[in-house]
Amino acid sequence: MLQNTGKLAGRTLFITGASRGIGKAIALKAARDGANIIIAAKTAEPHPKLPGTIYTAAQEVEAAGGKALACVVDIRDEQQIGEAVQKAVDKFGGIDILVNNASAISLTGTLQTPMKKVDLMLGINLRGTYLTSKLVIPHLLKSSSPHILNLSPPLNLNPIWFKNHTAYTMAKYGMSMCVLGMAEEFRGQIAVNALWPRTAIQTAAMDMLGGDGIGKQCRTADIIADAAYAILTRPTDYTGHFLVDEDILKEQGIQDFDQYAVEPGHPLLPDFFLDEAPEALAQQMEQHGATPAFKPPQSSAAPTSSGPIESTFSAIRGVINEDVVKSTQGIYQFDLSGEHAGVWFLDLKSGAGSTGQGQPPVKADVVMAMDSNDFSKMFAGKMKPTMAFMSGKLRIKGDMTLAIKLEKLMGKMKKAKL
Repeated sequence: MLQNTGKLAGRTLFITGASRGIGKAIALKAARDGANIIIAAKTAEPHPKLPGTIYTAAQEVEAAGGKALACVVDIRDEQQIGEAVQKAVDKFGGIDILVNNASAISLTGTLQTPMKKVDLMLGINLRGTYLTSKLVIPHLLKSSSPHILNLSPPLNLNPIWFKNHTAYTMAKYGMSMCVLGMAEEFRGQIAVNALWPRTAIQTAAMDMLGGDGIGKQCRTADIIADAAYAILTRPTDYTGHFLVDEDILKEQGIQDFDQYAVEPGHPLLPDFFLDEAPEALAQQMEQHGATPAFKPPQSSAAPTSSGPIESTFSAIRGVINEDVVKSTQGIYQFDLSGEHAGVWFLDLKSGAGSTGQGQPPVKADVVMAMDSNDFSKMFAGKMKPTMAFMSGKLRIKGDMTLAIKLEKLMGKMKKAKL
């Protein structure tokens, strides 16, 4: 781990989304120097699925040696941000550092992304980052060592990072464009930089997206906290950079990155936006036994046929039973495209279960759309639904938890050597 140097002692950090995950990790790292932390996040009451609140995070900050101010803030709300900023200035006398960490994600295609989700991502990622920066900058200009750090990626315009989740990419790149513009606008006055992880980071959001087993392919948030610390303790003429956690820590002399791994030695899931040749990266990851975040679709000139899909459903019928139905309680509809296009259903809600071609007899609880070849791989145990969803290969409408439950059935299929 990167050792604390005390350079942030007495500094005041305004961190959005700091009640958990990466934001909280950065807060705790700074707190060990004796920094003042404004925890600006929405979670004031315990969430049934997500750990921590702004108040529990504040307690951890103070236990680590810092001072904390917990503020209920929806960064889409200008009044709430303004009030939190004023409270920070009143309590600590100013603000030295802004960390724009709060973010929303939906890895869905254009036709599958409701405008409510589009507005949420643009509102939090892009507008929220811009608005928070706008309201904090007047106070940063009074600091002797002002910094803005956005948790956003380099502006990689490879179309592959747009096609499966255009709205998310636009929203996330909006944060990066804030860095690009503000670094020049305030050059010589405020350091403005971006930080992005080389690999997936284990957070509550990643657990929800990736499902069971995703953690061992991740690093902990400590690597981001250490990299952020290295950036925020640099002079203010260090500005306008799009940085990757691993690279900045190598510059600090860190050589052992296994210390950041959830499961040391296990292949890691690379993060989005960094690789210029995603096809080569996917191949490399699979050779080492990991599941790539992105895998390009395969092309084939084979004639259209439902044969392989029928074979898959025949195998499914061989492993489903009343126990599977009882533990699943879901009706699936599969809208398959590509080489063996068609609509199929899997009823795991009644009797001993059933399958068939066409629409299910009653409305499906979840509709899963994907390429027919990827469908075959999924039920052969070569591709998990949650990872297919993350990479954009699978589009889900309905109950997301049923996709995770489907993995248990796939485990049975794999044992049956489909």
